[in-house]
Amino acid sequence: MIPNQRHLFDLPDDVAYLNVAYTAPLLRAAADAGRVAIRAKENPWTVTSNDFFRSVETVRDLFAGLVGCHSDCVAIIPAVSYGIALAAKNLPVQEGQSIVVLHDQFPSNVYSWRSLASQKNAVIKIVPRPDDNDWTPALLESIKDNTAVVAVSNCHWTDGTLIDLEKIGERCRSRGAALVIDGIQSLGALPFSVERVQPDFLVAGAHKWLLGPYSYGFCYVDTKWHQGLGLEENWMNRANSEDFSRLVDYRENYQKGARRFDMGESSNFILSPIAAAALKQILDWGVENIAETLQAKTDAIADRAKDMGLVVAPKHARAPHLIGVSKPGGFHKELLNLLAQEKIFVSVRGDSVRIAPHLYTSEEDIERLFSALQQTI
Repeated sequence: MIPNQRHLFDLPDDVAYLNVAYTAPLLRAAADAGRVAIRAKENPWTVTSNDFFRSVETVRDLFAGLVGCHSDCVAIIPAVSYGIALAAKNLPVQEGQSIVVLHDQFPSNVYSWRSLASQKNAVIKIVPRPDDNDWTPALLESIKDNTAVVAVSNCHWTDGTLIDLEKIGERCRSRGAALVIDGIQSLGALPFSVERVQPDFLVAGAHKWLLGPYSYGFCYVDTKWHQGLGLEENWMNRANSEDFSRLVDYRENYQKGARRFDMGESSNFILSPIAAAALKQILDWGVENIAETLQAKTDAIADRAKDMGLVVAPKHARAPHLIGVSKPGGFHKELLNLLAQEKIFVSVRGDSVRIAPHLYTSEEDIERLFSALQQTI
């Protein structure tokens, strides 16, 4: 268990921010790294040609360490939608095959598949929400011999209901289906092993549980797809682009591994140091320790909710870091505004109040939340 880490964030004492699933606050160290980077941009003569590659390789290595893969398998991307589009461009889908997604899945992991299905005369197969909120058996049942792609997350973005990706990965391999994972609502707070899950593509934006900046993210690409096509052609992802004196010696070959899929200007001198500082802190805490600590907080939230007659998914069906709370008949339509007036911040997604604490969340924060909720019931 990790003790409260509020001192590492710039959060006022009277703010209960329970909304990491919306976007996370920056660590003080990450904000400091960003300020240093901005000052460097004020003096561009201090930026060398080596800097274009050094910073991006640092953050690539850190993300690889987080998920347990080689850095050659990591591409730098601006958003989940970019990584999902990469997967859709490279994975084979035939006429009549199915692409499996979850009911009410986040749009960034839907639109590319809908477009691909239309192009290939394939079928989007939507797995309905199970009555018991246990997605895994329903997903396993949906993966058939004609399944081309399973595109899911580690937990549902609206309420944190959990999916056993190791079992899903095993079923995909047995049916010859590709597995594409949107990890934005889990990586950094829920342990993940590339070796154990064996996804084809794993995508995450940095600004939620990775505690990083907006418009910056990562895409793991399995080695079997390393000869695939990127979404764009830029100078940095071509071989030997480190030699600025020969950039117009145009080349057909690319940088090694998943670097061919990097977005343009992937160096991102301001955002890369912010992302790197956040990843270093997450690795220092240890994701297993983060998950254990957040589990205690969401368990406490679940207990308080049930005592008030609210509804939560059973413990085995929910992720340790993210919990949805619903009310028979629904909450007051002005709930978010009422809570914000008390400087308490959560989200409403679907029928659930989505509560996403982090290591800075105190018992007092949780007490304030439920005292305020009590006033609306």
